[in-house]
Formats: sequence, C-alpha cells, structure tokens
Amino acid sequence: MRSNSGGFPDHGGRVREPEYAFDTLSTGAGNMKVAVMGAGAVGCYYGGMLARAGHTVMLIGRPAHVEAVRRDGLLLDTQSFSMHVPAQASTKANGLEGARLVLCCVKSNDTESAARDMARHLDPDASVLSLQNGVDNAERLQALLGRQVVPAVVYVATEMAGPGHVRHHGRGELVIGPAAASEELVRLFVEAGIPTEISDNVAGELWAKLILNCAYNALSAITQLPYARLVQSDGVEDVMRDVVKECLAVAQRLGVRVAGDTWEAVQRIARTMPKQYSSTAQDLARGKRSEIDHLNGYVLRQGEALGIATPVNRVLHTLVRALETKSLEPQSTPVNTLSEE
Repeated sequence: MRSNSGGFPDHGGRVREPEYAFDTLSTGAGNMKVAVMGAGAVGCYYGGMLARAGHTVMLIGRPAHVEAVRRDGLLLDTQSFSMHVPAQASTKANGLEGARLVLCCVKSNDTESAARDMARHLDPDASVLSLQNGVDNAERLQALLGRQVVPAVVYVATEMAGPGHVRHHGRGELVIGPAAASEELVRLFVEAGIPTEISDNVAGELWAKLILNCAYNALSAITQLPYARLVQSDGVEDVMRDVVKECLAVAQRLGVRVAGDTWEAVQRIARTMPKQYSSTAQDLARGKRSEIDHLNGYVLRQGEALGIATPVNRVLHTLVRALETKSLEPQSTPVNTLSEE
C-alpha cells in the first residue's frame, strides 16, 4: 500500500518490499542540513523548496551555478511564487560533510563516479535518496557506497533558466521506498510543500516512470517536438503503444508489477505537460550525452537477457545513440523537462 501523506491516489495491490534500516532523521531543532549531489534542475528545485522551509541546504554543482548561488542565493521561480532562497554551494563533494540527508540527482551515466566521490564524505548516519531516472540507480549507488540508498520516483517539470535560477513548470511529487526514516522524510518534504508518499511497490513505481520515459524521451529527442505536438503526429501513438507493450513484457518476466494504468499515464503526460520536451531532447540540443542507455537501452538489454524481443525500443535507442555521435553545435534549448526530469 501507499501512505498518501501527499494526497495521491492509491493504485492498490502492493507487494511489500524489505524496509531500509536507516536511523531517525530527527534533529530536534527543526532544521536539518541537506546536501544535493548534482544540483541541476531537479536537485535545485527540491533543494530550493527545503531551503525555503528553513533547512540548511548545500548544492553541489557546476562552477557557474555555484558562483551564482554563493553571490545571490538560489532563485526559485515556481508557478505560485518567485524568490531568492539562501543556500550554500560548492563544486566539491566535501560539501556533503555534516549532512543528515543527501539527495543524489546526478545523471544515470554519472552514478558510479558520483558514488566514489560521495563515499569519502558521507556522515555515518546520513540518509541517501536517489532522485534519478532509470530503475537501478539506487542499487548501483548502494553497491558502491556499502550502505542503503532509498529510491525515489520524481515527477516534476523544471529547468535551469540560468546559473542560480531554477524554473518550475508543474507538478513536483515524490514517491519513495519504505525505510525506517521514510515517515519522517514524508513529513519533512510535505512541510516544505513537496507532496510525497511511500510505496511498498517502489520497483513497480520506478518501472511505471521508466515506461513513461521510454515512450516519450527518444521520440521527443528525435523529432525535437514537445509532448502535445508529438502525440498529434500520425502513427506516434501506435509507436508508443508498441514501446509500452515491450516494456510491460520485460517487467512481467522480471516479476515486477507495474503500478497504475500504464497507457492512461502515458496519455496523461501529453495532457498535463503539453509544452514539455524530454530531457533527452534537451541533451541532444546541447550536444550532450543523454541517459538513453538507462531508458530504452535498459529495456533492450533486459529483453536480450530474457529472450524477449524489443524491436521498437531497439530502434529508438539506436537512433538516439546515432544522433549523439554527431558533433552538433548547441542549439536553442527547449524548455521544461519531465523529471530531470
């Protein structure tokens, strides 16, 4: 079951997963040091909301961003308010020291290198959450850190509008795995204006998000179209249906019960985020490597291992990787990303 502290519908039919054995997060004073490893759009939004609620937040990110935050604070520009919030900032992982809560928000390609940097600076009693795309980042972090990492599913539309400036375009929910500290984490986030719930089928939640990314990210990147225009193109919904079927076949063979009505969730994205471009589209527009290996590529690899054909995911993965090999000049960047989406 889910704990609906953030006001979300319960999909029902959860399989209980093992709880993560973290200590309590209580500081007794109502203020906690929170560190964000990988302070891009997602990390700055959630870090900014926690800073606005009075917590001490350290943002670990790129030099231009760090310089702007140190000078002016973080400009948190949301649909309901816009304000500068005080935050600390550093380019070094030693900024993690003293943090009771660490939000890992790096790209999936950087998980291993981030874990190596984090390992030397984490406090023994710090809780670590993975706010990343893909389904296996918490596992990968956990293996390298030698400690439990709680997976979180992120649904937020946000972008970096400039150094030290995060712009929020909608949503902002978190779904986290069960842990000894999860109830306290829910209180922490909800009090900061972040709807949050606990799921004991977090694997199913992660796969539900993965399927959304597989359906939209590559197609938005290849076409450089926002979601509403994308789904209006002839044949696109048929391709998306094929992607969803392949993903569900792999998930079923793996024993994962995907949360919710998958196709309704796919359709909802275009309705609720009509102007959204995927993070993969943004990466290609900037000439950067995307996370496609951890989205459609992940489904492709799992399918191969299980003997399940995933031809549509294969084509989408191949096309995006081919586009990545081109030395594209940075283009005008589309706004909004689905979770780092």
